[in-house]
Amino acid sequence: MLKLDRIDIRILHELQRNGRITNVELADLVHLSPSPCLMRVKKLQQAGFITGYSAQIDVAKLGPTLTVFTEITLKNHRQIDFARFQEALLKVEECIECHLISGGYDYLLKFVTGGITEYQAIMEGLIDREIGIDKYFSFVVMKSPFVKSHLPLKNIFRL
Repeated sequence: MLKLDRIDIRILHELQRNGRITNVELADLVHLSPSPCLMRVKKLQQAGFITGYSAQIDVAKLGPTLTVFTEITLKNHRQIDFARFQEALLKVEECIECHLISGGYDYLLKFVTGGITEYQAIMEGLIDREIGIDKYFSFVVMKSPFVKSHLPLKNIFRL
């Protein structure tokens, strides 16, 4: 496995902030010449640290949406129960995050739908499929003052 140094972390930090940055601009930001910078980026991609590039969409400009965080508690807690639940959730396009967590419930999910009717239909469908849901609680997002799409790599890894 590739051992990362401070420059690699800086490269990842800058790329997650702007995946369309040119190699020359990136090299300047991380204090390398362009050729070694490009070689490092390619190594980071090959090692799986960079898993892809994507566009960030302002979904509000497309039309009305509803974001809901959902706490799920399963009836049983065997490995097969978790696997069955996760497999079913993977097929739900509107479920954009799924976290197995500690505490009073098992999963925290994030859904983005066209509205409350669509969200309700998804949840009723999941209950009807009998994938082990004991109970769920829904938290409708009223407003998102900010959503960051990048991790604080410079702070986590103290650069």
